[in-house]
Amino acid sequence: MTNSERRPQDGDCAVATLDDGVEVIEPRDVPLGGPRAMTVRRTLPSRRRSLIGAFCFADHYGPDAVAATGGMDVPPHPHTGLQTVTWLFEGRVLHRDALGSEQEIRPGQLNLMTAGHGVCHSEEGTVRLFPDQRRLHGVQLWTALPEATRHGERAFEHVAEVPTFDADGARVQVVMGTLGGATSPARADTPLVAAQVDLPAGARVRLPVERGFEHGVLLDAGELTACGAPLAPAALAYLAPGRDAVDLVAGDAGARLVLLGGAPFEEDVLMWWNFVGREHDEVVQAREQWQAAIRGEPEGLARFGRVDGYDGAPLPAPALPHVRLRPRGRL
Repeated sequence: MTNSERRPQDGDCAVATLDDGVEVIEPRDVPLGGPRAMTVRRTLPSRRRSLIGAFCFADHYGPDAVAATGGMDVPPHPHTGLQTVTWLFEGRVLHRDALGSEQEIRPGQLNLMTAGHGVCHSEEGTVRLFPDQRRLHGVQLWTALPEATRHGERAFEHVAEVPTFDADGARVQVVMGTLGGATSPARADTPLVAAQVDLPAGARVRLPVERGFEHGVLLDAGELTACGAPLAPAALAYLAPGRDAVDLVAGDAGARLVLLGGAPFEEDVLMWWNFVGREHDEVVQAREQWQAAIRGEPEGLARFGRVDGYDGAPLPAPALPHVRLRPRGRL
């Protein structure tokens, strides 16, 4: 996905801190970039919190009636210094990228793109592409790459089936990292975890987690209390390190959630548009080189490549602000 917010770390999400230290981050509505933009609900980054582990971005979208809204149609756009994690609950999306990947993703499958020094890709989930598609519903997460790998080679992985286990009647799908003894085959450059958890009506589940990780619980659907904090759909509960387990209680309709977390990411990061860097001049250069790639100039194409097969023009970068961008830590 592309980020239409020019300064995403300044995003104004309401945050409530409960007595036991759980923070509840309410989502804000953000249109995706491009001429046919759908709206997503974003909780990371926010003014209060930039990261949970290495996760620096969390968008929830749908269920979106594709015939009425047009669905997802995101033109070719660039990324640096991050991984994109695409996970669906309903529908299909076609991913194309500068590596030559052309991969359809369905619910229960993972698309993971590692930008490294630079990559570009497009994402489509429309009736034109999938005539039988009725609804589109899912999440996209980004992870910030650490200094050791953020200038590395671009890469793409498709995991057709992730590990699954039962936890007190809840179904857990391990998208990234290790949880409950199950390990995803997906690449992770820092210690982290991501999982979908489906709870039946009235379920009470104590899910063991890494004590040194901070965690987020993003509610997709249903009614849920996470470690004593009631959540509305698309809201995110932040849980500080020091917990051996995450306590989940579902309402009468059951609940579906995404658990994400990781070791606290101690490097400062600078997020602007679709770039994750460390300093202002680095982001300026990435923007200039993406614009050069759009013009077909060798320097830009060497960094970002091009997407073949998408029917439309690449997405130009927005103008930079008139002040220097500053990196932020995880808070």
